[in-house]
Amino acid sequence: MTGKRERSPFRSEPHLPRMYSPEVGPLLQSLLVTLADLDFAHQSDIETVRNSSAEDWLKHSTIHRLQQLHRERREPYVRQLEAVQKRIRAMAA
Repeated sequence: MTGKRERSPFRSEPHLPRMYSPEVGPLLQSLLVTLADLDFAHQSDIETVRNSSAEDWLKHSTIHRLQQLHRERREPYVRQLEAVQKRIRAMAA
């Protein structure tokens, strides 16, 4: 099964430091925790819909809407994470 997965902006960057400055580390951690919480809640919502007794057309429609909302909720955090990544790159240079 091949699904579209979002890549971590840090996995392809082996030259980035493993330890982050006190000004970046907590922000990075907070963003990653928030994204993980959003992803977990989204998956839970999807499973709730899939396991419901609703008709398939309604399940499909609801899941589509949940996915759209999930993308919208994640977007500002992903942008912040990308900004932190640029900051880390600049500090490592």
